[in-house]
Amino acid sequence: MSMLVEDCPRCGANSITFDVNAQVYRFKEYDWQHWYEIFCVCRQCQAPTVFLVGLDEYGLKDVFYKPNGLVAHEGALNPFFKVRRYISLRDQAHRSPPEHLPEEINNAFNEGAACLSIGCSNAASTMFRLCVDLATRPLLPEKVGSVEAQVVEAEAVSAEAVSAEAVEAEAVEAEVVEDDRPRPNSKQRRDLGLRLVWLFENGLLPISLKELAKCIREDANDGAHVGDLGKEEAEDLLDFTVAILERLYTEPKRLELAEARRIERRKRLIVDFKRIHTSLR
Repeated sequence: MSMLVEDCPRCGANSITFDVNAQVYRFKEYDWQHWYEIFCVCRQCQAPTVFLVGLDEYGLKDVFYKPNGLVAHEGALNPFFKVRRYISLRDQAHRSPPEHLPEEINNAFNEGAACLSIGCSNAASTMFRLCVDLATRPLLPEKVGSVEAQVVEAEAVSAEAVSAEAVEAEAVEAEVVEDDRPRPNSKQRRDLGLRLVWLFENGLLPISLKELAKCIREDANDGAHVGDLGKEEAEDLLDFTVAILERLYTEPKRLELAEARRIERRKRLIVDFKRIHTSLR
């Protein structure tokens, strides 16, 4: 009989034995690691739990990939599989992330989508805001490395502590360096809402997204910290997050892949032409 030793989320028993009664193949990682959801029954409380488990032994991928390979196994699965988690409310259907995202942004998006699916609007908004934050930081020009620029920035930080009015002035004025390129000041770099305004004004973000970006300033900057965001505000933030991530990552990568396919097709045509030309000689 196939078994799994794991903590029971139903009765709280630690390292208890579960009987494995059914399995469903879910997906593959690293081009070999198969993941399954397995239906298990705790021997202490007799309550069922579905665990997500992944193969941990490369050499056994063909053995357990057989129909009912996990259920038919005699003995414990733990030496061959690792348990990622059990299936819970977080697995309710939620928005999939846009394609071709960096890993840290993809993880933050998935966490935000999972939070939104179970009604945690403030937590979801915080994670979507993090996605936008991570995505827009690389768009900013580098800080000036000169001593003069460091003094200017230090004075700006000091002014922030002294006067709220000075902070507002700092937020709307950009530093200009010797090459005449505008650069954001320190507060615009730190504050996501002000950063987005600066990026739109300087043409570093598509102006078509500007209206959607209001949710960052009006909701996420204040509401996420206070904890009073509702589902509608979180969904507004989700829409903007998806839009900006698709513009910055998904669309450029799709174009890159399409161009690579075009080049590959041209190469094949050239090879075919040369082969035909040679055969006709």
